[in-house]
Amino acid sequence: MPATDNITLEEKYRKLQEILRSLGSVAVAFSGGVDSTFLLKAAQETLGDKAMAITACPCSFTDRELKETEDFCQENHIRQEICKINEFDIPGFRQNPPDRCYICKKAIFTKLWEAAKFHHMNMIVEGSNMDDLGDYRPGKRAIQELGVRSPLQEAGLYKEEIRKLSKGMNLPTWNKPSFACLASRFVYGETITEEKLHMVDQAEQFLMDLGFHQFRVRIHGTMARIEVPEEDILKIADNETRTKITEKFRTLGFSYVTLDLQGFRSGSMNETLGK
Repeated sequence: MPATDNITLEEKYRKLQEILRSLGSVAVAFSGGVDSTFLLKAAQETLGDKAMAITACPCSFTDRELKETEDFCQENHIRQEICKINEFDIPGFRQNPPDRCYICKKAIFTKLWEAAKFHHMNMIVEGSNMDDLGDYRPGKRAIQELGVRSPLQEAGLYKEEIRKLSKGMNLPTWNKPSFACLASRFVYGETITEEKLHMVDQAEQFLMDLGFHQFRVRIHGTMARIEVPEEDILKIADNETRTKITEKFRTLGFSYVTLDLQGFRSGSMNETLGK
């Protein structure tokens, strides 16, 4: 594999294994995404049954995503604990302040620590990678305060490297699009409700059913703002496709359906912070 930052991927993977081995036993915060799937498989290869998955299941985690985690753990014979969490019980979550991710992750990882200790795991590890250091991520502070480790960052691994390693390990997530918590679709300061979370979930499922792979449906009141990669803008703006999306979204409760001409980008709700 090619060298990155003068260190080969094999060397980074060995460093990751050294980190995991030094921890003795780990509970991997497992969401089924590219990073946590790779980390979980690496932990299993390194530690065997001293590695397990702990999956937080809040309202903003879709049934589709939960089933994917369960299927992966069953197919790979990995022990999994599912922690049901109602984030609407977390003070401050509904109000959706700019540090909502910190508030939510602090509560969720506190719960995950309880589960990890129950199973006699020495450490919780989570899947943040080097690319995550460049964006506004208040949840990182909660992870650090709770003593959770981020081995992928510690090993210097970037997203594309994780995808390459995942492909070499035949992991089904190697080319999986990046998806974030549904709460990240709300503009800061807008109240998050169960109804609106469901609207966003159903809207994104419809785009997936139409064959789109990377996208976000951002919600502003009752307006939907769709983000797709630049190469998909003409496809989604096609008359027939546009009509299908508009009609479907209106049945879900959206009054207006818009297309963001800047295209898809992670964390676009952070662009107005500090302005």
